[in-house]
Amino acid sequence: MIIKELDAPGYERVVYAEDSTSGLKSIIALHSTKLGPAAGGCRMFKYDSLEAATIDALRLARGMTYKNAAASLPLGGGKSVIIAEPKTDKTPELMQAFGRFVEALQGSYYTAEDVGISVEDIAEAAKFTSFAAGLTDGPYASGDPSPVTAKGVFLCMKVAAEHGLGSPDLNGKTIALQGLGHVGMHLCHYLHDAGAKIIAADINPMAINEAKERFNATIVEPDAIYAQSADIFAPCAMGASVSVPSIAQLNVKVVAGAANNQLADDNCGRLLADKGILYAPDYVVNGGGIINVAAEILKISDQSWVNGKVKQLGETTDQILRKSSDTGEFPHRVADRHVDDILAAI
Repeated sequence: MIIKELDAPGYERVVYAEDSTSGLKSIIALHSTKLGPAAGGCRMFKYDSLEAATIDALRLARGMTYKNAAASLPLGGGKSVIIAEPKTDKTPELMQAFGRFVEALQGSYYTAEDVGISVEDIAEAAKFTSFAAGLTDGPYASGDPSPVTAKGVFLCMKVAAEHGLGSPDLNGKTIALQGLGHVGMHLCHYLHDAGAKIIAADINPMAINEAKERFNATIVEPDAIYAQSADIFAPCAMGASVSVPSIAQLNVKVVAGAANNQLADDNCGRLLADKGILYAPDYVVNGGGIINVAAEILKISDQSWVNGKVKQLGETTDQILRKSSDTGEFPHRVADRHVDDILAAI
Protein backbone atom coordinates (compact mmCIF):
# COMPACT_ATOMS: atom_id res chain seq x y z
CA MET A 1 0.00 0.00 0.00
CA ILE A 2 1.25 3.46 -0.93
CA ILE A 3 0.35 6.22 1.53
CA LYS A 4 1.17 9.86 0.90
CA GLU A 5 0.36 13.19 2.48
CA LEU A 6 -1.76 15.73 0.59
CA ASP A 7 -1.41 19.48 1.02
CA ALA A 8 -4.57 21.03 2.50
CA PRO A 9 -4.16 24.37 4.32
CA GLY A 10 -6.41 24.66 7.36
CA TYR A 11 -6.54 20.90 7.94
CA GLU A 12 -4.42 18.99 10.41
CA ARG A 13 -3.71 16.13 8.04
CA VAL A 14 -4.98 14.77 4.72
CA VAL A 15 -3.69 11.39 3.54
CA TYR A 16 -4.16 9.41 0.34
CA ALA A 17 -3.75 5.63 0.09
CA GLU A 18 -3.60 3.39 -2.94
CA ASP A 19 -3.41 -0.39 -2.88
CA SER A 20 -2.90 -2.15 -6.22
CA THR A 21 -3.86 -5.59 -4.90
CA SER A 22 -7.35 -4.67 -3.64
CA GLY A 23 -7.92 -1.66 -5.89
CA LEU A 24 -8.30 0.70 -2.92
CA LYS A 25 -8.04 4.41 -3.61
CA SER A 26 -8.95 6.34 -0.48
CA ILE A 27 -8.55 9.69 1.27
CA ILE A 28 -8.73 10.36 4.99
CA ALA A 29 -9.07 14.02 5.95
CA LEU A 30 -8.52 15.20 9.52
CA HIS A 31 -9.88 18.70 10.00
CA SER A 32 -9.50 19.10 13.76
CA THR A 33 -8.61 17.01 16.80
CA LYS A 34 -9.03 19.85 19.29
CA LEU A 35 -11.89 18.12 21.07
CA GLY A 36 -10.53 14.58 20.70
CA PRO A 37 -9.70 12.00 18.03
CA ALA A 38 -11.35 12.75 14.70
CA ALA A 39 -14.48 10.73 13.99
CA GLY A 40 -16.55 10.51 10.83
CA GLY A 41 -17.90 7.90 8.47
CA CYS A 42 -16.46 6.46 5.30
CA ARG A 43 -18.18 7.31 2.01
CA MET A 44 -17.80 5.19 -1.13
CA PHE A 45 -18.58 7.00 -4.36
CA LYS A 46 -17.42 6.88 -7.97
CA TYR A 47 -15.82 10.32 -8.04
CA ASP A 48 -14.82 11.73 -11.41
CA SER A 49 -11.31 12.50 -10.22
CA LEU A 50 -8.97 12.49 -7.24
CA GLU A 51 -9.50 16.23 -6.99
CA ALA A 52 -13.28 15.81 -6.72
CA ALA A 53 -12.84 13.14 -4.05
CA THR A 54 -10.45 15.36 -2.11
CA ILE A 55 -12.83 18.33 -2.20
CA ASP A 56 -15.66 16.16 -0.88
CA ALA A 57 -13.49 14.66 1.87
CA LEU A 58 -12.39 18.12 2.99
CA ARG A 59 -15.95 19.48 3.08
CA LEU A 60 -17.20 16.44 4.97
CA ALA A 61 -14.32 16.46 7.48
CA ARG A 62 -14.90 20.11 8.34
CA GLY A 63 -18.59 19.35 8.70
CA MET A 64 -17.77 16.60 11.19
CA THR A 65 -15.78 19.01 13.35
CA TYR A 66 -18.85 21.21 13.58
CA LYS A 67 -21.26 18.29 13.95
CA ASN A 68 -19.34 16.69 16.81
CA ALA A 69 -18.86 20.00 18.59
CA ALA A 70 -22.53 20.95 18.18
CA ALA A 71 -23.50 17.60 19.70
CA SER A 72 -21.18 18.24 22.68
CA LEU A 73 -19.04 15.19 21.90
CA PRO A 74 -15.36 14.86 22.90
CA LEU A 75 -14.44 14.07 19.30
CA GLY A 76 -12.80 15.99 16.49
CA GLY A 77 -13.74 16.10 12.84
CA GLY A 78 -12.56 13.73 10.14
CA LYS A 79 -13.90 11.88 7.14
CA SER A 80 -12.81 9.24 4.67
CA VAL A 81 -13.82 8.57 1.10
CA ILE A 82 -13.19 5.58 -1.14
CA ILE A 83 -13.12 6.21 -4.86
CA ALA A 84 -15.18 3.29 -6.18
CA GLU A 85 -18.64 2.28 -7.34
CA PRO A 86 -20.32 0.57 -4.35
CA LYS A 87 -22.48 -1.74 -6.47
CA THR A 88 -19.66 -3.18 -8.59
CA ASP A 89 -16.25 -2.36 -7.11
CA LYS A 90 -16.74 -3.17 -3.44
CA THR A 91 -15.06 -6.35 -2.15
CA PRO A 92 -14.07 -7.67 1.29
CA GLU A 93 -10.44 -7.28 0.26
CA LEU A 94 -10.94 -3.61 -0.58
CA MET A 95 -12.59 -2.91 2.78
CA GLN A 96 -9.85 -4.83 4.59
CA ALA A 97 -7.24 -2.68 2.83
CA PHE A 98 -9.16 0.38 3.95
CA GLY A 99 -9.00 -0.96 7.50
CA ARG A 100 -5.19 -1.16 7.24
CA PHE A 101 -5.18 2.44 6.02
CA VAL A 102 -7.21 3.59 9.05
CA GLU A 103 -4.93 1.63 11.37
CA ALA A 104 -1.89 3.41 9.91
CA LEU A 105 -3.19 6.69 11.38
CA GLN A 106 -2.76 5.17 14.87
CA GLY A 107 -6.02 6.27 16.45
CA SER A 108 -6.15 9.86 15.24
CA TYR A 109 -9.23 8.90 13.18
CA TYR A 110 -12.21 6.61 13.83
CA THR A 111 -14.28 5.45 10.87
CA ALA A 112 -17.88 4.22 10.55
CA GLU A 113 -20.67 3.87 7.96
CA ASP A 114 -21.70 6.54 5.49
CA VAL A 115 -23.10 6.66 1.95
CA GLY A 116 -22.21 3.48 0.06
CA ILE A 117 -20.88 1.71 3.16
CA SER A 118 -22.78 -0.82 5.26
CA VAL A 119 -22.38 -2.34 8.71
CA GLU A 120 -20.98 -5.46 7.00
CA ASP A 121 -18.40 -3.37 5.14
CA ILE A 122 -17.18 -1.75 8.35
CA ALA A 123 -16.93 -5.22 9.92
CA GLU A 124 -14.48 -6.18 7.16
CA ALA A 125 -12.41 -3.06 7.81
CA ALA A 126 -12.48 -3.79 11.55
CA LYS A 127 -10.60 -7.04 10.94
CA PHE A 128 -7.53 -4.87 10.38
CA THR A 129 -8.12 -1.83 12.60
CA SER A 130 -9.14 -1.09 16.17
CA PHE A 131 -10.49 2.28 15.10
CA ALA A 132 -13.77 1.33 13.43
CA ALA A 133 -17.21 1.85 14.97
CA GLY A 134 -20.80 1.19 14.01
CA LEU A 135 -20.27 -2.54 14.49
CA THR A 136 -22.88 -5.15 15.38
CA ASP A 137 -20.56 -7.29 17.53
CA GLY A 138 -18.61 -6.40 20.64
CA PRO A 139 -19.31 -5.19 24.18
CA TYR A 140 -20.05 -1.61 23.04
CA ALA A 141 -21.27 -2.32 19.51
CA SER A 142 -23.66 0.41 18.36
CA GLY A 143 -24.81 -1.09 15.04
CA ASP A 144 -26.23 0.84 12.14
CA PRO A 145 -26.36 4.55 13.09
CA SER A 146 -29.04 5.34 10.48
CA PRO A 147 -32.11 4.90 12.74
CA VAL A 148 -30.61 7.22 15.35
CA THR A 149 -29.75 9.79 12.68
CA ALA A 150 -33.35 9.66 11.48
CA LYS A 151 -34.68 10.06 15.01
CA GLY A 152 -32.57 13.18 15.53
CA VAL A 153 -33.67 14.62 12.19
CA PHE A 154 -37.30 14.02 13.09
CA LEU A 155 -36.98 15.73 16.47
CA CYS A 156 -35.16 18.72 14.96
CA MET A 157 -37.66 18.89 12.10
CA LYS A 158 -40.45 19.28 14.65
CA VAL A 159 -38.54 22.14 16.27
CA ALA A 160 -38.00 23.78 12.88
CA ALA A 161 -41.70 23.31 12.09
CA GLU A 162 -42.61 25.14 15.28
CA HIS A 163 -40.44 28.09 14.24
CA GLY A 164 -41.28 28.05 10.53
CA LEU A 165 -44.84 26.75 10.46
CA GLY A 166 -46.15 27.80 13.86
CA SER A 167 -46.53 24.29 15.31
CA PRO A 168 -44.32 21.23 15.91
CA ASP A 169 -47.20 18.96 14.94
CA LEU A 170 -46.42 17.29 11.59
CA ASN A 171 -49.83 15.65 11.25
CA GLY A 172 -51.21 16.63 7.86
CA LYS A 173 -48.01 18.43 6.85
CA THR A 174 -46.39 17.59 3.51
CA ILE A 175 -42.71 16.66 3.46
CA ALA A 176 -40.74 16.64 0.20
CA LEU A 177 -38.08 14.06 0.98
CA GLN A 178 -35.02 13.76 -1.26
CA GLY A 179 -33.27 10.41 -0.87
CA LEU A 180 -34.58 7.05 0.35
CA GLY A 181 -31.37 5.54 1.65
CA HIS A 182 -30.99 4.08 5.13
CA VAL A 183 -31.64 7.39 6.91
CA GLY A 184 -34.32 8.60 4.50
CA MET A 185 -36.30 5.38 4.86
CA HIS A 186 -36.16 5.47 8.66
CA LEU A 187 -37.23 9.11 8.54
CA CYS A 188 -40.21 8.07 6.41
CA HIS A 189 -41.23 5.76 9.24
CA TYR A 190 -41.22 8.59 11.79
CA LEU A 191 -43.03 10.96 9.44
CA HIS A 192 -45.68 8.40 8.52
CA ASP A 193 -46.35 7.59 12.16
CA ALA A 194 -46.71 11.33 12.83
CA GLY A 195 -49.39 11.61 10.14
CA ALA A 196 -47.31 13.53 7.62
CA LYS A 197 -47.80 13.25 3.87
CA ILE A 198 -44.63 12.19 2.08
CA ILE A 199 -43.50 13.14 -1.41
CA ALA A 200 -40.25 11.32 -2.14
CA ALA A 201 -37.62 10.95 -4.83
CA ASP A 202 -34.82 8.45 -5.31
CA ILE A 203 -33.05 6.58 -8.11
CA ASN A 204 -33.37 3.17 -6.41
CA PRO A 205 -36.49 1.29 -7.67
CA MET A 206 -36.56 -1.01 -4.63
CA ALA A 207 -36.49 1.94 -2.23
CA ILE A 208 -39.21 3.69 -4.21
CA ASN A 209 -41.47 0.64 -4.05
CA GLU A 210 -40.86 0.24 -0.32
CA ALA A 211 -41.74 3.89 0.37
CA LYS A 212 -44.94 3.58 -1.65
CA GLU A 213 -46.04 0.34 -0.01
CA ARG A 214 -45.06 1.05 3.60
CA PHE A 215 -45.63 4.79 3.85
CA ASN A 216 -48.04 5.60 1.02
CA ALA A 217 -45.45 8.01 -0.37
CA THR A 218 -46.07 9.90 -3.58
CA ILE A 219 -43.06 9.37 -5.84
CA VAL A 220 -41.69 11.99 -8.22
CA GLU A 221 -38.66 12.12 -10.49
CA PRO A 222 -35.42 13.17 -8.73
CA ASP A 223 -35.20 16.51 -10.54
CA ALA A 224 -38.84 17.28 -9.72
CA ILE A 225 -38.54 17.04 -5.94
CA TYR A 226 -37.45 20.67 -5.53
CA ALA A 227 -40.56 22.15 -7.15
CA GLN A 228 -43.09 20.21 -5.08
CA SER A 229 -45.58 22.23 -3.08
CA ALA A 230 -44.85 21.15 0.48
CA ASP A 231 -44.36 22.44 4.00
CA ILE A 232 -40.85 21.08 4.50
CA PHE A 233 -38.05 20.07 2.13
CA ALA A 234 -35.92 17.30 3.64
CA PRO A 235 -32.63 16.73 1.77
CA CYS A 236 -31.43 13.25 2.69
CA ALA A 237 -29.11 12.41 -0.21
CA MET A 238 -25.79 13.90 -1.29
CA GLY A 239 -24.57 17.35 -0.27
CA ALA A 240 -24.91 20.74 -1.99
CA SER A 241 -28.50 20.04 -3.03
CA VAL A 242 -29.62 23.42 -1.70
CA SER A 243 -28.14 25.52 -4.48
CA VAL A 244 -29.04 28.64 -6.43
CA PRO A 245 -31.04 26.66 -9.05
CA SER A 246 -32.84 24.46 -6.51
CA ILE A 247 -33.69 27.36 -4.17
CA ALA A 248 -35.37 29.10 -7.10
CA GLN A 249 -37.69 26.09 -7.40
CA LEU A 250 -38.42 25.48 -3.71
CA ASN A 251 -42.03 25.96 -2.64
CA VAL A 252 -41.70 25.26 1.09
CA LYS A 253 -41.40 27.12 4.39
CA VAL A 254 -38.70 24.98 6.04
CA VAL A 255 -35.59 23.07 5.00
CA ALA A 256 -34.57 20.34 7.48
CA GLY A 257 -32.95 17.07 6.48
CA ALA A 258 -30.25 14.49 7.01
CA ALA A 259 -27.77 15.27 4.22
CA ASN A 260 -24.35 16.67 5.02
CA ASN A 261 -23.22 20.02 3.60
CA GLN A 262 -26.66 20.88 2.25
CA LEU A 263 -25.85 24.47 1.31
CA ALA A 264 -23.89 24.62 -1.94
CA ASP A 265 -22.20 27.77 -0.63
CA ASP A 266 -22.57 30.32 2.14
CA ASN A 267 -24.69 32.60 -0.02
CA CYS A 268 -27.43 29.96 -0.23
CA GLY A 269 -28.31 30.57 3.40
CA ARG A 270 -29.08 34.19 2.55
CA LEU A 271 -31.09 33.18 -0.53
CA LEU A 272 -33.26 30.89 1.59
CA ALA A 273 -33.90 33.67 4.09
CA ASP A 274 -34.69 36.11 1.31
CA LYS A 275 -37.32 33.68 0.06
CA GLY A 276 -38.84 33.30 3.54
CA ILE A 277 -37.58 29.73 3.99
CA LEU A 278 -36.29 28.71 7.41
CA TYR A 279 -33.10 26.62 7.32
CA ALA A 280 -32.30 24.21 10.15
CA PRO A 281 -28.48 23.85 10.12
CA ASP A 282 -27.64 20.41 8.78
CA TYR A 283 -24.78 19.41 11.06
CA VAL A 284 -26.95 20.00 14.12
CA VAL A 285 -30.02 18.27 12.71
CA ASN A 286 -28.20 15.14 11.49
CA GLY A 287 -25.99 14.57 14.54
CA GLY A 288 -27.83 11.49 15.84
CA GLY A 289 -25.73 8.97 13.95
CA ILE A 290 -22.39 10.22 15.23
CA ILE A 291 -23.80 10.30 18.76
CA ASN A 292 -24.64 6.61 18.41
CA VAL A 293 -21.16 5.89 17.05
CA ALA A 294 -19.57 8.03 19.76
CA ALA A 295 -21.05 5.80 22.45
CA GLU A 296 -19.14 2.90 20.93
CA ILE A 297 -15.91 4.88 20.57
CA LEU A 298 -16.15 6.18 24.14
CA LYS A 299 -17.20 2.74 25.45
CA ILE A 300 -20.54 3.90 26.83
CA SER A 301 -23.17 1.16 27.04
CA ASP A 302 -25.93 3.27 28.61
CA GLN A 303 -28.58 3.88 25.92
CA SER A 304 -29.98 6.76 27.96
CA TRP A 305 -26.74 8.66 27.23
CA VAL A 306 -27.43 8.36 23.50
CA ASN A 307 -31.10 9.29 23.91
CA GLY A 308 -30.21 12.32 26.00
CA LYS A 309 -27.68 13.56 23.48
CA VAL A 310 -30.12 13.10 20.60
CA LYS A 311 -32.81 15.01 22.50
CA GLN A 312 -30.26 17.77 23.07
CA LEU A 313 -29.95 18.21 19.28
CA GLY A 314 -33.51 19.48 19.23
CA GLU A 315 -32.77 21.85 22.10
CA THR A 316 -29.68 23.18 20.30
CA THR A 317 -31.70 23.65 17.10
CA ASP A 318 -34.28 25.60 19.08
CA GLN A 319 -31.61 27.84 20.62
CA ILE A 320 -30.05 28.54 17.21
CA LEU A 321 -33.36 29.35 15.53
CA ARG A 322 -34.45 31.56 18.42
CA LYS A 323 -31.19 33.48 18.29
CA SER A 324 -31.50 33.82 14.52
CA SER A 325 -35.01 35.22 14.93
CA ASP A 326 -33.94 37.63 17.66
CA THR A 327 -30.85 38.96 15.88
CA GLY A 328 -31.79 38.63 12.21
CA GLU A 329 -28.62 36.62 11.62
CA PHE A 330 -28.93 33.65 9.26
CA PRO A 331 -29.34 30.29 11.10
CA HIS A 332 -26.28 28.67 9.52
CA ARG A 333 -24.10 31.54 10.67
CA VAL A 334 -25.53 31.43 14.18
CA ALA A 335 -24.73 27.72 14.27
CA ASP A 336 -21.18 28.27 12.99
CA ARG A 337 -20.53 30.93 15.61
CA HIS A 338 -21.91 28.63 18.32
CA VAL A 339 -19.35 25.96 17.36
CA ASP A 340 -16.53 28.45 16.83
CA ASP A 341 -17.05 29.63 20.40
CA ILE A 342 -16.84 26.04 21.65
CA LEU A 343 -13.59 25.43 19.76
CA ALA A 344 -12.09 28.78 20.80
CA ALA A 345 -12.64 27.90 24.45
CA ILE A 346 -10.40 24.81 24.20
